[in-house]
Parts: sequence; structure tokens; C-alpha cells
Amino acid sequence: MSDAELDPSELGTQDYWQRAYIKEIRNFEEHGDTGDVWFGEDSADRVINWICNCGVERDTPVIDLGCGNGYTLSELAREGFTNLLGVDYCPEAITLAEKVTQTEFPHIQYKVFDILEDSITQLGKFGIVHDKGTYDAIALNPDDPKTCRQKYIQQVHNMLDTDGLFIITSCNWTEEELIKHFSEKLRLKRALPTPQFRFGGKVGSVVSSVVFEKISY
Repeated sequence: MSDAELDPSELGTQDYWQRAYIKEIRNFEEHGDTGDVWFGEDSADRVINWICNCGVERDTPVIDLGCGNGYTLSELAREGFTNLLGVDYCPEAITLAEKVTQTEFPHIQYKVFDILEDSITQLGKFGIVHDKGTYDAIALNPDDPKTCRQKYIQQVHNMLDTDGLFIITSCNWTEEELIKHFSEKLRLKRALPTPQFRFGGKVGSVVSSVVFEKISY
């Protein structure tokens, strides 16, 4: 397991995501295409199914960090969750999510929010904090990714309720690396099974999905 940072990428820049969501808004308006689900629907559905069966109440406050087109929140709403908030630092992503989900699930709330710059006091506390790809994008930031990751981890810790759960899915970090990154602030609850592949005699996963509990001091 390496302590090295990821190579920087345009996927770590706001400009990239703004261009991508402008295109997805146009595709939705012209063709009804709701856009891509980051890491695929199977990956998202495994996390959604776990949340639905982990014993939390359906009125538990849930926040989706980097909500994209709102897929995760709309599926949770379909399962009866009522206190849902999606945030993204791209206004274009919020526009897309509102267009895609608000007719069927008007109770889902959306807000433009930059987890590296904005105060969480405007959001409140959450029983579930969900991330699928946002931590990855932050780690690809060309400008001081280590500091950005540390700020993100602190912000996640601060927005969790005392018994809150943080659920993260990553395609760039292994389960062991995620546990190491978050170990000072969060305690491992469980790793969710993900599809595995074998290459060169070694077994690996395409993505890692990990559930953490808040450590209270």
C-alpha cells in the first residue's frame, strides 16, 4: 500500500465537470437521457441496498456528496427515505439533478456546496453521508491534493451525527488505503462486497465500497 498521491487529472478540476454537466443537461432536455451513473448502476445499487437494509430509519438525514444526476437519492426516495439532500460544487450538476428527479421526487433537496470551501453549518448534521466518486475527484486535483483530501475528511467527520455512517465508493483507492486515510476520524464498520477480477495471478476489485462510523472524542 502506497502513501503516494494520484497523478493529477482534469477529472479533479471544476471546469471539467462543468463542461460535462452542461452536455448532460442538453442531452436530457433534447433526448431524455438522464446521464451517466458514476461507476455504473450495479455499483450504486449495492450501496443503496445496503443502506436500505442496515437498520436506519427512513427519516434519517442523508446527504449525497457530489450528487451528479441524483440517481442515488432518487433510488433512496423510491425506497421510502424522506430526508434527502444532494450537494455538488457544480451548479450545472444541481440543475441536472433537479430536472431529472424533481417531478417524481419533489421532496429531494439540492444545494450548490463546495466541501473544500464552504461551511457545513449551512447544511446541518447527517445520519448518512454518501460519496461515490467525489473523494476520487478531489484526490485528482492538480493543486495540493493531500491538503484537499485532509480537508474533505475533516468536513465529513464534522457533518456526521454522533452515530452517523459514512459510505464511500472509490475506483482509485483500495479498501486498505481508504481505511488508512480515514482512520484518524472514522472507524471501519464494514467493507461492502464488490465484483472481483483476477489478473496476473492476483485478485483485485474494480471499485472499493467501505462503511465507516464516526469516532467521538
